[in-house]
Amino acid sequence: MFKILKKMFDNEYKELYRFSKLADQIDALDEEMSKLSDKKLASYTDKFKKRLEDGETLEDILVEAFAVAREAAYRCVGMKPFYCQLLGGLAIHYGNIAEMKTGEGKTLVATLPSYLNALEGKGVHVVTVNDYLAKRDADEMGQVHRFLGLTVGVVLNDMKPEERREAYNCDITYVTNNELGFD
Repeated sequence: MFKILKKMFDNEYKELYRFSKLADQIDALDEEMSKLSDKKLASYTDKFKKRLEDGETLEDILVEAFAVAREAAYRCVGMKPFYCQLLGGLAIHYGNIAEMKTGEGKTLVATLPSYLNALEGKGVHVVTVNDYLAKRDADEMGQVHRFLGLTVGVVLNDMKPEERREAYNCDITYVTNNELGFD
């Protein structure tokens, strides 16, 4: 009885239930996305931007955008986010903390909400703990975003102010917490 009441009133269960419904919808688009040519898949970025300009919201395009980014990740880096990683990406998009252990794919998971949110043209910052990870992630996962027509920058400790400005003006910027805190 307690478990049933907990599920009814525990917000985490409600969120997880909502995320699982969205993840099911994203997963259902997998076959459709896999059949698209590279050019057709990449063209979704402009379509999404147009839909946002026409009044739709990130919520309206979320399922399709995650599906597009998922397929692009598979084509560019050979990794397709698993169902549980879709849940992690949704958690991040909705402002939650998604705790993941080393090797569980945090970097891959971050490509999904960063792609979606970059479509608004306001810039997205992916924050990590050191220059090595910021550069590595910008190089590796940046392939996915560049494939989809977005610009990717990285801010490193030894960069000049004009280089930093250029990186921050990208659609997606990989940066360390130290650099972000002092820029």
